[in-house]
Amino acid sequence: MKTTPLATSSYPSWVFDDTLIPDPHGKGERAVAFLKALRHPKSTAPGRAFQLDRWQERIIRKVYGDTKPDGTRRIKTVFALIPRGNRKTTLGAALAMLHLGPERIPGSQVVSAAVDRDQARIALEEMKGVIGAHPRLEEAFAVQDTKNRITHRKSSAHYRAMSADAATAHGRTPVFALVDELHAWKKRDLWDAIKTGLVKTPGSLLVVTTTAGIGHENIAYEMYRYAKAVAAGQIEDDAFLPILFEAGPDEDWRDEAVWHRVNPGLSCIPPYPDIDGMRQMVREAEHRPADREMFRQLHLNVWLDGAANPEWSLDIWDENAGELDLSSLEGRPAWIGVDLAKRIDLAAVAMAVPMEDGRIALHVQTFCPEGAIRRRTDGVPYALWRDQGWLTATPGDTIDLEMIETYIRELSERFQVEEVAFDRWHAQDVMKSLEEDGMPVAEFPQNISTFARPVIDFEATMFDRKFVHGGNPMLRWAVGNVVLYADASGNRRPVKERSIDKIDPAVAAIIASGRAIQGASGRSSYEDADLTDLSLFAV
Repeated sequence: MKTTPLATSSYPSWVFDDTLIPDPHGKGERAVAFLKALRHPKSTAPGRAFQLDRWQERIIRKVYGDTKPDGTRRIKTVFALIPRGNRKTTLGAALAMLHLGPERIPGSQVVSAAVDRDQARIALEEMKGVIGAHPRLEEAFAVQDTKNRITHRKSSAHYRAMSADAATAHGRTPVFALVDELHAWKKRDLWDAIKTGLVKTPGSLLVVTTTAGIGHENIAYEMYRYAKAVAAGQIEDDAFLPILFEAGPDEDWRDEAVWHRVNPGLSCIPPYPDIDGMRQMVREAEHRPADREMFRQLHLNVWLDGAANPEWSLDIWDENAGELDLSSLEGRPAWIGVDLAKRIDLAAVAMAVPMEDGRIALHVQTFCPEGAIRRRTDGVPYALWRDQGWLTATPGDTIDLEMIETYIRELSERFQVEEVAFDRWHAQDVMKSLEEDGMPVAEFPQNISTFARPVIDFEATMFDRKFVHGGNPMLRWAVGNVVLYADASGNRRPVKERSIDKIDPAVAAIIASGRAIQGASGRSSYEDADLTDLSLFAV
């Protein structure tokens, strides 16, 4: 099913307008006054005063000033989608300082977390610079650099920079957590540890600052979708504050008016990020699609669907969903493509069935060892897809090839299977077993010659909206991950090593649909192949 972004404004209007931000207990004013009293070693303001621009100040007033009638915190989670170069790490470090300052609780834990150690230390370095720029702060805090720790001497409240190592996270009960660049997190162990730790402490606050990411099957996208729903009023949650500086997916990425709207720092004096640098990036990106997508993601916060250099638009793929009713197609000619890959990984069986109206029904079943499903902790929902029936779990830690063979035999009993195409490299035993029973087994070496025509046919069928794939979410994910290699002649094939994640279901789909189109037309892939590639004829 297509996940269309919800309709919200490109940025929260209250950040820039003059509406009154509630501050019944003066905690917003207290926070702002504290930050303005700080110094920053890189500041160009008189006395190296900490630069708190208007858009940042209004966010702080909203987070800390909008309290409940009893004075307790109303906002418990902040999700701030802010483009690169808008000093979000400096803002995050300032928030962490608040929880060692006026928001301090004796003995409390304040943490910042990032995907790796170097990223995690960025906020720490910002805080060290702020502390070192003010003699009174140097007296008040002990900086333990090797332990990534800062301690308020008198109260024992302390700050810790953490990377994605769950072993160091469980058991902690932070009152404040800054999560940086969540879109880059591959595992959710640290995220889960922080979330469960925060709920143990009354008045805790979680702040996520991130740029847009790639793909829909990750932690950051889960948070982004929730933030969009809250911003659109589809979900009522006054404890969750969405701050979304983003361009629409169809807006002109070259329009500087769009840049100014979604980069809050460009409203400041002097402006940031460097607009001349952005202009140069756009000039270069005009001729490099990968750079264009990078610019849209990181500088305009457009959430990308799949690979960083996507081969195909998933919007087009979604328009091919249709209603797939296999039972109504039983008995029709069908072509099967199999991608077995490695036995510790995914395998996929795709079946393409030409329909009377000229479209092609495309059914893909993926297989995965149960152990690999348990190990997938990066937000890609293998377990959900298993429960929904798109993914078949095989016992243990390796794929049970007999289960796949049985599945192919079951398909052959329901459909008139014209061909079962395999890459022999991982499938010799299965191919031999099926062939001995009279199944129409064919070898499909996964080289550029054999893939060249099927890739063209797969792409053309998708662009013509002539697939009917039923909205298979696992297949959608795989299609969004595909990266193609092209040779000097323009022949293309999918490359697993360059793709953002697994592509096995998409590979099987390309094989099956390509063979179906060629088989139904009476054309052979060998007739279309580049005959200079002798590996085509290798047995």
